[in-house]
Amino acid sequence: MKPILLDLPMPIITPRLILRPPQIGDGIIVNEAILESYKVLSEFMLWSKKIPSVEESEEFARQAAANWILKNNDEPYLPLFIFDKETKHFIGGTGYHHYDWNVPSIETGYWIRNSCAGKGFMTEAVNALTQYAFKQLGVKRITITCDKDNIRSKKMTERLGFTLEGILKANRRKTLTNAISDTLVYSRYDLNGLTDLVVTWGNNNK
Repeated sequence: MKPILLDLPMPIITPRLILRPPQIGDGIIVNEAILESYKVLSEFMLWSKKIPSVEESEEFARQAAANWILKNNDEPYLPLFIFDKETKHFIGGTGYHHYDWNVPSIETGYWIRNSCAGKGFMTEAVNALTQYAFKQLGVKRITITCDKDNIRSKKMTERLGFTLEGILKANRRKTLTNAISDTLVYSRYDLNGLTDLVVTWGNNNK
């Protein structure tokens, strides 16, 4: 099947969160969260080399919305925006990227606004993404990469049972200092041992 014909039911719903594709008009809430969290984001997020304008954030949201239809294997791939299920407050971003539909295999990444960190939201979101990847997309592998010094990301990934598959030595530069750093590659090949979490999507069919 051609990627453009893939049916990817949304949103993904967990006990506390709603994860959905970007929509027209999302730029302002995303920009607000980036501004709130830029100092932290710029330490490890390779895309955060400069503070975006509201217009740039809106452009990203619209390009991402289009790519959920086109399924192009290129920026902005398939981002998902995370919202608090009760308050509808925007929490952060995640999604899928660098996918190979022939295997299939997929990568994921994530970021969270400062005011929502430390509450287990991102662990819940990535657990849900992992379940969706294996149960809905039928992947054989899902990968997370992070800077070797990103302790919070490392701990969360390991808590979710991802295996440290390898270290890419001297393959990235830190956004703030431009210093050379290493990338940690974590992967999962099934759902064995993943913490139980009720996750539904689309019309509530798992």
